[in-house]
Order: sequence, then structure tokens, then C-alpha cells
Amino acid sequence: MKKSRFTDEQIVAILRDSETGSTKAELCRKHGVSNNTLYNWRAKFGGMQSTDVKRHSPLKEGKMQMKKLLGEQALLIDGYKNALSKKY
Repeated sequence: MKKSRFTDEQIVAILRDSETGSTKAELCRKHGVSNNTLYNWRAKFGGMQSTDVKRHSPLKEGKMQMKKLLGEQALLIDGYKNALSKKY
């Protein structure tokens, strides 16, 4: 997945800036993003504050680590099944 050039905290700050009354077109031009990107950010970070994002980030990293461990275990189990199923 492509990395964003904005951090989560920066995205929340941009969304808060949009609530001050500037138009979407001005905001997109100022920060160099498209309308679709702004729409996706609102869907993902809509009501969050920067403190919420800081709390959310470690949870996301932990979830990714758990998925990696689960995948490795699945590969090991598959290898063991293949090794045990062969007749010598």
C-alpha cells in the first residue's frame, strides 16, 4: 500500500482547517490534495482529534504485527501437514 506523504496528525489538522469555513477547492489547492483524497480523509478521520490519532496508531501497528504472526504460523502448519502426509 502506498504511503501517504502526510502523517495522521497532519491530516487531522487539515480537516480541522476545513471546518473554519474555507472552501474545499481552496483547501485542496493549499495543501496539494484532490477532492477525493479530502473526502476519503473525512471518512477515515472525521471526528478525530490529534490525541485520538496518537492513541489509534499503536493499536494499528499491533494489529499488523498480529496478522504477520498469524500468517507465519499458518505457513508453518501447512509445512508440517505436507511433511507428515508424505509416505517414506
